[in-house]
Amino acid sequence: MTEPARRFYAEAAVAPLDGGGFTVTLDGRKLRTPGRLVFATPTRALAEACAAEWAAQTAEIRPATMPLTRLVNVAVERTPQTRDAIVANVAKYAETDLLCHRADAPVRLVARQSAAWDPLLAWAAETLDVRLYPAAGIMIDPRNEEACAIVAARAAALNDFALTGLAHAAGLAGSCVIAFALARGRLSGAKAAGAASLDEEWSLETWGEDAEARARLVARAAEFASLETLFGALANPA
Repeated sequence: MTEPARRFYAEAAVAPLDGGGFTVTLDGRKLRTPGRLVFATPTRALAEACAAEWAAQTAEIRPATMPLTRLVNVAVERTPQTRDAIVANVAKYAETDLLCHRADAPVRLVARQSAAWDPLLAWAAETLDVRLYPAAGIMIDPRNEEACAIVAARAAALNDFALTGLAHAAGLAGSCVIAFALARGRLSGAKAAGAASLDEEWSLETWGEDAEARARLVARAAEFASLETLFGALANPA
């Protein structure tokens, strides 16, 4: 097991980059990604959020506690090289979106899913022109495939940073609708986590708490909170 690196800097700050954008500096030196590219963000707000993660490190640097830094690293290094694949992956969620997999019993679960998920499907239809159709059980409505091209176009229109966040959100939720709702501010991180975890929460309520399952839900909620910060910082031009 690799030992965490020792903290080697006293101050984490933000600096503008020549040509636009911002970076994090550690004792005045520009931060670089794992692949040795300049760590760059399109907004000061996002750079400040990342700098705060570096400033919060104690004696050791623990990457697991820096989710925004990790997302920016991906957006700088990987997303520009793999945009088409990322867009296609997001679009595929339209076919099997979590919000379309409905229980047919018990009645209380059916009602809970409808109350939480129907408004999001209606929002997607109105705002994104993405129309998805729920079905009971593991079956999927074949009409959902028609939405893939629209989802792909919406995803492709995003910059590398927003696309990185959208793809991560879709993977966490199993839902492109939840991902777009979070990216566009329709859902907070907490609400997105709640919508994505509805079935798991129902199982814990019904069958009793499970420490490992609860830990997974807590970790997922933390990831959604970080994504809310990411999208908020990208929308902040300051």
